Amino acid sequence: MHALNLPSFASLGAMTLKNMDRSRQARGKMLERAGYGPQQTPHTVLHSEPGLSLRSYGSARPDAHDAPAVLLVPAPIKRSYIWDLAPRISVVRRWMEAGYRVYLAEWTQVAEDVDDFGLDDYGGRLLEAARRAIAADSGKESLTLAGHSLGGILAAIYSCLHPDRVDATILLESPLHFESGACCFRPLVDATPHARQLADTFRQVPGVFLNMMSALAEPHAFGWERMQDRWLSLGNPQAMTTHMRVERWTHDEFALPGRLFTDLVESLYRKDEFMQGQLAIGARRIGPQDLRAPLLSVVDPRSKVIPEAALVPFHEAAASPRKRLLHYGGDIGVNLQHVGVLVGDSAHARIWPEIFRWLANGDD
Repeated sequence: MHALNLPSFASLGAMTLKNMDRSRQARGKMLERAGYGPQQTPHTVLHSEPGLSLRSYGSARPDAHDAPAVLLVPAPIKRSYIWDLAPRISVVRRWMEAGYRVYLAEWTQVAEDVDDFGLDDYGGRLLEAARRAIAADSGKESLTLAGHSLGGILAAIYSCLHPDRVDATILLESPLHFESGACCFRPLVDATPHARQLADTFRQVPGVFLNMMSALAEPHAFGWERMQDRWLSLGNPQAMTTHMRVERWTHDEFALPGRLFTDLVESLYRKDEFMQGQLAIGARRIGPQDLRAPLLSVVDPRSKVIPEAALVPFHEAAASPRKRLLHYGGDIGVNLQHVGVLVGDSAHARIWPEIFRWLANGDD
């Protein structure tokens, strides 16, 4: 009997997951053909390089030449159009209507043989390239940063590295503290070997693998809550349309570079280095004490994916002289409550106007 060839077995598993990725993307395209694709705001591409395509939307105000700039930072897992899903629930349009020149960091798939993009690239080098392009376009040397989920980690990293270039930082359900009990993924991480082993197998970690791990870590939020939301949306065509547009978006993921996956799992989820002030970005070590721009954070007290304990301690420890914490209470028709702050009706009716009032008035 021949011994099991472990490298070949791992390669077969990686190939299987990549095929599953392609199958999910095909299902997503079917949903789009059925009329559930995004209805995106017209934009231009201001800058592009491997890993990043910077979108520019301008402003809805006539005095846009003197408008402040905002850079929206999505999570580097799925496509960025969740910020601009349809005109009625477009965060991009809300910023434009508030008088900002709006830019969005659209993360793009790097070449399949490349895995050497890490937190220093996404939270440092690429966001700084975006800021420079925005400065050349808008004439503004500083900007507001708004990040959701893992995108909030990247926005917080940049704010810590370049406090003089950030007017304000907006963190939307962003995991920044990973001690046991604060993170649903922590038990899964503690039970697995070093993430570099997995990254070496895949080189780029398939999106379907990340989905599977999410469902395993928090089956209620990624399974039952989504089915419940579909059932509750049945009597409301508008809610059901949004639900299905989000469903299409959930199938539109791409693989994470191996080093970024390793940095996230080991430096953040396993060691909690950012909260501890020990996150190495290039030659620096940063933590909440380095975040000195005005800070507004949004949390969902009901969330098991990003509970308050995953964000509030970082928010409280930040050196920002002016802070605000808002609570989001959820919506029907958002499919996945974790993205409700971006696409939910109550979020657009209450949370976003409150964010803009805080920015405009300087209220604590």
